[in-house]
Amino acid sequence: MNINRQELFKSLGYLGAGLLAAGYIRYTVQEVLGQLNGGLLIAGAVLLAASLILNFNAIRDYFRGRGARLGANTAVLTVAFLAILGIVNYLGYRHHKRIDVTAEKLYSLSDQTRKVVSGLQRDVKVIQFAKDEDPEMRDRMAEYRDLSRRLTFERVDPQQRPEVARQYNISRMGEVIVSSGDRVERPAEAGEQELTNAILKVTRDKLKTVCFVEGHGEKAITSTEATGYEYVDRMLKNENYQTKSVNLVTAGQVPSECEVLVLAGPKQALFPQEAAIIGKYLDGGGKALLELDPDTAPGLGDVLKAWNIELGDDTVLDVSGVGQLIGAGPAVPLALNYGSHPITKDFQRSMTFFPLARSVKIGTASKPEVTTTDLLKTSEASWGETELKSGVEPKLDEGKDLKGPVTLGAAASRRVGEKEARLVVIGDSDFATNNYARIQRNGDLFMNTVNWLAQDEDLIAIRPKSPTDRRVTMSEGQQTMLFWLTVFLMPLAVIGTGAYVWWKRK
Repeated sequence: MNINRQELFKSLGYLGAGLLAAGYIRYTVQEVLGQLNGGLLIAGAVLLAASLILNFNAIRDYFRGRGARLGANTAVLTVAFLAILGIVNYLGYRHHKRIDVTAEKLYSLSDQTRKVVSGLQRDVKVIQFAKDEDPEMRDRMAEYRDLSRRLTFERVDPQQRPEVARQYNISRMGEVIVSSGDRVERPAEAGEQELTNAILKVTRDKLKTVCFVEGHGEKAITSTEATGYEYVDRMLKNENYQTKSVNLVTAGQVPSECEVLVLAGPKQALFPQEAAIIGKYLDGGGKALLELDPDTAPGLGDVLKAWNIELGDDTVLDVSGVGQLIGAGPAVPLALNYGSHPITKDFQRSMTFFPLARSVKIGTASKPEVTTTDLLKTSEASWGETELKSGVEPKLDEGKDLKGPVTLGAAASRRVGEKEARLVVIGDSDFATNNYARIQRNGDLFMNTVNWLAQDEDLIAIRPKSPTDRRVTMSEGQQTMLFWLTVFLMPLAVIGTGAYVWWKRK
């Protein structure tokens, strides 16, 4: 049998290239050279070099021909393409950009997190005690570190470094701690909201107190019922506020520790001395949120007049039909238009809902010392109904009812010596209840209002979102139809089309 020496030399080259590739792939996967990987690389290099040397004449003759020139052009184009691909890959690695296409931007850091982390004034350390790396936690912390050099993240295996686990009293695998100086927080979960709240708690020196007035049927911060305020109470505590209920009659004044006073939907009028206490508190540079529902007389006329704000004796109705999104009717007006104010500056193209609300408007009196801003306005398909009667279909009465858009809330401020007094009046208290605070921007509206009143403007933001339940619920008949459509009709249609094409071509 005759052996073609040239073909043998080529085979040696192919074998050498294969061994080189195998050695390199094994090395990149194992990240250890080792004897086997090293042997494959050496053997491959030797065989490839021997093939080139022994086949030198054939290679030289090839490169002198026309095919070589064409091959050289192809090689140049290939190398150029690979070079461009490498440059793009390098730039993508150094300047990576992720695109979040989810409706709620679930995989993007919230505006609140960006403000909190980018504004850090002291070093914060996040440690996850786990044996194996958590890719989700690693990626989230990479985004946090991109916002501030003051934040560091480390994963610690408590079995390999038990002294660190003892230092932080770690009791379980997977626990996360957030520390700054001698302050340590242990978030129950490692989600964005929990981590950002923990960072707030370890970096804020003072716990500000938000006081809720009680004694007139107001919303209770301890109530977990649909009409309670337990949800926003938790939101306040998550952002490092402490809350308490106060009775102005027994206290005789607004307690000195109250940074913000909230009156959430009184059902009975306040006593004159209570209204005077609130007025005195504001005159001294205090901050208050007054949520005043329709069909109530809160007894705060003199207080509001001093701030050039008026309450409408009406109930705002919205016939745009948007309330159907949450299963509500015209009595739940929707706000889509927001004033130019820190509280609502990020609310454009967002919605807030106000069940049973009254109008709030800025008065016509000249009070240059007071700066007032309309916060919330309803659509043009709404009005302030002054005679809402059971069993009678409401309609807009020109000259009697307030034609939309209707203002539902206003913010005001004025200088009081070295202090700045602030007041927000909203014609509804139900928007922040447990039943509605989770809808759209309702919770953000309440929290941003407290942030502004407490002069924590750096916390005013759109907070992390929860995923929307997008499950499809089908009836039994719809399920049966879907079964027949996908299992029988569509396959038969494909097979029939193929058979028809085959028959025509035959």
